[in-house]
Amino acid sequence: QVQLVESGGGLVQAGGSLRLSCVASGSIFSLARMGWYRQVPGKQRELVATITGAGSGSTNYADSVKGRFTISRDNAKNTVYLQMNSLQPEDTAVYYCNFRIAIDYWGQGTQVTVSS
Repeated sequence: QVQLVESGGGLVQAGGSLRLSCVASGSIFSLARMGWYRQVPGKQRELVATITGAGSGSTNYADSVKGRFTISRDNAKNTVYLQMNSLQPEDTAVYYCNFRIAIDYWGQGTQVTVSS
Protein backbone atom coordinates (compact mmCIF):
# COMPACT_ATOMS: atom_id res chain seq x y z
CA GLN A 1 0.00 0.00 0.00
CA VAL A 2 1.33 3.41 -0.99
CA GLN A 3 0.30 6.57 0.79
CA LEU A 4 0.61 9.98 -0.82
CA VAL A 5 0.53 13.26 1.04
CA GLU A 6 0.20 16.47 -0.95
CA SER A 7 0.94 19.98 0.23
CA GLY A 8 1.50 23.46 -1.14
CA GLY A 9 -1.93 24.45 -2.37
CA GLY A 10 -3.54 27.74 -1.51
CA LEU A 11 -4.89 31.03 -2.77
CA VAL A 12 -2.84 33.10 -5.19
CA GLN A 13 -3.48 36.02 -7.50
CA ALA A 14 -3.37 35.61 -11.26
CA GLY A 15 0.21 35.70 -12.47
CA GLY A 16 1.51 34.24 -9.23
CA SER A 17 3.26 30.98 -8.47
CA LEU A 18 2.82 27.96 -6.24
CA ARG A 19 4.79 24.78 -5.73
CA LEU A 20 2.98 21.58 -4.90
CA SER A 21 4.73 18.68 -3.20
CA CYS A 22 3.73 15.05 -2.84
CA VAL A 23 5.54 12.65 -0.54
CA ALA A 24 5.08 8.93 -1.11
CA SER A 25 5.55 6.11 1.36
CA GLY A 26 7.36 2.92 0.54
CA SER A 27 10.57 1.89 -1.13
CA ILE A 28 9.68 1.72 -4.82
CA PHE A 29 9.09 5.41 -5.47
CA SER A 30 11.99 5.65 -7.88
CA LEU A 31 10.37 3.07 -10.17
CA ALA A 32 6.95 4.68 -10.32
CA ARG A 33 5.57 7.00 -12.90
CA MET A 34 4.40 10.04 -10.94
CA GLY A 35 1.82 12.52 -12.05
CA TRP A 36 -0.31 15.48 -11.15
CA TYR A 37 -3.97 15.66 -12.12
CA ARG A 38 -6.61 18.24 -11.39
CA GLN A 39 -10.36 18.32 -11.09
CA VAL A 40 -13.04 20.97 -10.84
CA PRO A 41 -16.61 20.26 -9.71
CA GLY A 42 -18.73 18.71 -12.43
CA LYS A 43 -15.79 17.83 -14.65
CA GLN A 44 -13.60 14.81 -15.12
CA ARG A 45 -10.19 14.66 -13.55
CA GLU A 46 -7.60 15.74 -16.11
CA LEU A 47 -3.91 15.09 -16.49
CA VAL A 48 -1.63 18.02 -15.77
CA ALA A 49 1.85 16.50 -15.94
CA THR A 50 3.68 13.21 -15.56
CA ILE A 51 7.26 12.13 -15.03
CA THR A 52 8.53 8.62 -15.57
CA GLY A 53 10.62 6.64 -13.13
CA ALA A 54 13.37 4.03 -13.29
CA GLY A 55 15.99 6.67 -14.05
CA SER A 56 14.30 8.01 -17.16
CA GLY A 57 12.63 11.15 -15.88
CA SER A 58 10.77 11.86 -19.09
CA THR A 59 8.05 14.46 -18.69
CA ASN A 60 4.71 15.05 -20.32
CA TYR A 61 2.40 18.07 -19.96
CA ALA A 62 -1.11 19.04 -20.83
CA ASP A 63 -1.14 21.65 -23.57
CA SER A 64 -2.83 24.11 -21.23
CA VAL A 65 0.13 24.18 -18.83
CA LYS A 66 3.12 23.80 -21.16
CA GLY A 67 5.67 26.50 -20.56
CA ARG A 68 4.12 27.46 -17.20
CA PHE A 69 4.27 24.31 -15.07
CA THR A 70 7.26 22.08 -14.35
CA ILE A 71 7.13 18.61 -12.83
CA SER A 72 10.19 17.20 -11.10
CA ARG A 73 11.07 14.47 -8.65
CA ASP A 74 13.57 13.80 -5.90
CA ASN A 75 13.88 10.06 -5.49
CA ALA A 76 16.03 10.42 -2.37
CA LYS A 77 13.09 12.18 -0.69
CA ASN A 78 10.29 10.13 -2.28
CA THR A 79 8.86 13.42 -3.45
CA VAL A 80 7.39 14.78 -6.64
CA TYR A 81 6.90 18.50 -7.22
CA LEU A 82 4.80 20.67 -9.46
CA GLN A 83 6.10 24.19 -9.92
CA MET A 84 3.27 26.35 -11.21
CA ASN A 85 4.07 29.77 -12.63
CA SER A 86 1.94 32.38 -14.36
CA LEU A 87 -1.15 30.94 -12.73
CA GLN A 88 -4.51 31.83 -14.21
CA PRO A 89 -8.05 31.60 -12.81
CA GLU A 90 -8.69 28.60 -15.05
CA ASP A 91 -5.99 26.72 -13.13
CA THR A 92 -8.27 26.72 -10.10
CA ALA A 93 -8.93 23.11 -9.13
CA VAL A 94 -8.17 20.38 -6.66
CA TYR A 95 -4.79 18.95 -7.60
CA TYR A 96 -4.13 15.26 -7.03
CA CYS A 97 -0.86 13.38 -6.90
CA ASN A 98 -0.77 10.05 -8.73
CA PHE A 99 1.60 7.14 -8.22
CA ARG A 100 1.51 4.48 -10.92
CA ILE A 101 3.29 1.15 -10.93
CA ALA A 102 0.95 -1.58 -12.19
CA ILE A 103 -1.92 0.16 -10.38
CA ASP A 104 -2.79 3.72 -9.44
CA TYR A 105 -2.59 5.33 -6.05
CA TRP A 106 -3.97 8.80 -5.35
CA GLY A 107 -3.40 11.47 -2.79
CA GLN A 108 -6.18 13.26 -0.97
CA GLY A 109 -5.87 16.38 -3.11
CA THR A 110 -4.86 19.96 -2.43
CA GLN A 111 -6.93 22.99 -3.40
CA VAL A 112 -5.42 25.62 -5.67
CA THR A 113 -7.42 28.80 -6.11
CA VAL A 114 -6.31 31.55 -8.47
CA SER A 115 -8.07 34.88 -8.13
CA SER A 116 -8.37 37.35 -11.00
